Amino acid sequence: MTTDRPDIAVRRRDDLLGVVELVVGSGSRRNALTGDDWSDLADVCAELGADEELRGVIVRGNGGTFSAGSDMREWVSAGPADVDDSFARMEAAFTAIERLPVPVIAQVDGAAAGAGCQLALACDLRVLGESARIGMPIARLGILASPAFAARISLLTGPAVARELLYTGRLLTAEQAVRVGLANRAVPEDILTETTTALVRSIVRHPPPALRAAKHAVAVGTDAALDAARAAGAGPAVAFPDFRKAITAFLDREQPDRRSN
Repeated sequence: MTTDRPDIAVRRRDDLLGVVELVVGSGSRRNALTGDDWSDLADVCAELGADEELRGVIVRGNGGTFSAGSDMREWVSAGPADVDDSFARMEAAFTAIERLPVPVIAQVDGAAAGAGCQLALACDLRVLGESARIGMPIARLGILASPAFAARISLLTGPAVARELLYTGRLLTAEQAVRVGLANRAVPEDILTETTTALVRSIVRHPPPALRAAKHAVAVGTDAALDAARAAGAGPAVAFPDFRKAITAFLDREQPDRRSN
């Protein structure tokens, strides 16, 4: 039986047979996650993946936002090796979500930025509240976009949009995200949960072997591209001097509950 971790909760849906919710974050700091949180998420996904009764997974944030990324407070005094380890844990969590054998749907409200954006992109489908924002504002922090980060965007939007989002760091509105292929649906916040539930219900009513086969069939192509991107991404995660200055400046001007990337 999968158990909760400090900032990763597993909720069985009584109204949806075989469906669980993964609730990320503590509800504070816009659900910024630490390195330990990313490792916990990977462990939980590995446990869920072994559950033969599992039919679907919903990933959502705790409270009124999805996730603003990683908790940058733990990087203030970290050395290059520690930062690289943190990014490796992130990537392991995203990979664990992608390798779940059942459909995974992200329910996104508020911010899905940086690592939070990658968390949403690791899911199969994304339903966004109309005021949600999604993107990769990482270049300003001296974070080096990994091939895997870029591949998740490119596979959905094509390389031109991926380049623009990574170069500019701008966040897309929910409508813009749907338009470029980064999201499947954009709906008013007051029906976000209802819409996500209806979508999941329309999926899990089908025979589980058919759903698992459908996920595997699509993954044959996308996994190959992501595996190649991950294999090519063995370099450093950040330009360290620029990163250290940017993190310090960012935290100095932000309130404590907004210290995330």
